[in-house]
Parts: sequence; structure tokens; C-alpha cells
Amino acid sequence: MNKLVAGIHHITALATDPQRNVDFYVGVLGLRLVKKTINFDAPDIYHLYYGNEKGEPGTIMTFFPYPDIPQGRKGKGQLTVTSFSIPENAMDYWTKRLDKFNIPYQGPQQRFDELFIYFEDHDGLGLELVANSRDTRSAFTYGNIPVEFAVKGFYGVTLSEECYERTAGLLVGQMDHTLIAEQGNRFRYSSEDKPGGFIDVLCNPDILRGLSGYGTIHHIAFATANDQTQLKAREKLLKFGLDATPVLDREYFHSIYFREPGGVLFEIATIPPGFTIDEPLEHLGESLKLPSWQKQNRSFIEKKLAPIQLDIKRYVD
Repeated sequence: MNKLVAGIHHITALATDPQRNVDFYVGVLGLRLVKKTINFDAPDIYHLYYGNEKGEPGTIMTFFPYPDIPQGRKGKGQLTVTSFSIPENAMDYWTKRLDKFNIPYQGPQQRFDELFIYFEDHDGLGLELVANSRDTRSAFTYGNIPVEFAVKGFYGVTLSEECYERTAGLLVGQMDHTLIAEQGNRFRYSSEDKPGGFIDVLCNPDILRGLSGYGTIHHIAFATANDQTQLKAREKLLKFGLDATPVLDREYFHSIYFREPGGVLFEIATIPPGFTIDEPLEHLGESLKLPSWQKQNRSFIEKKLAPIQLDIKRYVD
């Protein structure tokens, strides 16, 4: 039976300064800026998308950089760690690179059969680099990180929850996931058992509940093949008693949203149409792209947005 949900599509976080955001994710981490657009619900705010060379689902980290929002608090009811996948032999390269840019990190540490380091971006967002031999995806071949060490996309995420049972019930019963590993209070689920889709549910009943703000995740989106599979997935969620939204057009994918029982905002997003519908692959992220209903307001919007410089020379090894 074909699965309706297949791995992570994208993850969206809240940030502060857009230029510092570009400097960190393009400069330090070496991701590609694949789309520069606006928050469809707040057109005076950027929506920045980073990913691999082709901007494929499972690699896309996105940000709403709000200059004036308060700092958030990581806690239960949130996605607290976003893990990126790196080649098995790349850990030494990355620890030296983080040292070079004075970015503190914890580790390397062992978990399951993987080696990882934990660190945070300039806004305090929780991140990991996970070294492994299982990821067959291609990295960014002409970025500022040598391809043999470059980030390949997501490895997985950590959801901090009061308890794991209700979230697990949703993942397994309605979203085609399976329990594939457990260690202490960490339970790992996946729909495909490969890098790019590991969902770790961490039972943390004693920590404070998370608060939204910069340095926290807004939502996680799971991938679905097309509009038809998305509607089937929505029907399953509604029967499960979840309040899934109608389908929303996000230009590069179609989306439905709902909160899982522990409080994390989930999205199911279609793989098509993708990021090349409004600019060619070789020029992704180079110009500000607006949704069709905002194109007549381009002059006003551009005056509201701070210019972004994509100057990464000082980040090249």
C-alpha cells in the first residue's frame, strides 16, 4: 500500500535579522538560498528558503525573519532540534569550521548508530549535524563547502513532548510512520527509515512549555506526493478528530495545517510544483519573488524590506 506521507518536506523557523540569517545558513552552513519571497500573511517580512542544489523536499529550511519579535523559549510542545545530515567522514571538518567562526558546540556524541554535534544559530535555534553513511543524496556541488563534507539535507528532528503516546499514535496511525528505535526517553519514528525523515519524540514532562518567538520553530511540514494524496491524508486526519485546514496555495506547494496532540504545528505539503516554477534552477534565490496577488505591490514591498547581500567570500575555506 502506497504511503500518503513520505518524510520531511520543510521546516520553518522564526528569526530576527534577515542578513544574519543568510550569513549563517548560506555562509557558515553552506546551504543554497533557493527562494527569496515574502511571508504571504505579512508581506513586509521575508520568507527565506534554504536547501540543496535543486531545492528538493527533505532539504528545505525556511525562515520568517521578524526584526522586532521577542525571543522564544524552547520547551515541550515544540520541535526543539533540527538535525542536518553530513557525510560519515565530515565531523572533523565541521568541528574545525564551527571553531573558526566561534560557534560553540557540544560533542561529538553518540546516539543510536550515529555521531552528532549540537549547536545553535545566532538566534538560539537548536541544530545538529549528524554524521552517517546512509545518506545517498547529493550535496550542493558548487557551494562554499567542499562537496565531500557538505550538508545533504535534513537528517531528522526532535519533538519535545509531555509524553510520547498521543503523538506516536498520530504518527503511526494516521501518518504512515513506524517506531524504528528507542533509547531511554527518546522514541524514533520514520515513514521510510532513511535520513531526511527521522522523527524523534523526546519525553520531557519536567521542562517548561515552549514559547513562540525568535529562535524557535514555527512548524514542520511532511511531504506528500501530490494533491490527491494530500486530500486523502486530510480525510484521515479529520476522521481522527484533528482540525486540519482546507488546502492553501503556497505557490511552490499546496499545504494543510493542524496541531498534533502535543501542540506542535504540523503541515502536509505537496512535492509539486516546486521552486523552479518562477525562476530557472541555475538562478534560484537570486531575485525577490512575489505571489501573484502581490505583484502589483512590488514597489511598496521592496521599500519595506531590508536589502540582502549574498556575499559569502569570507566563509569559503
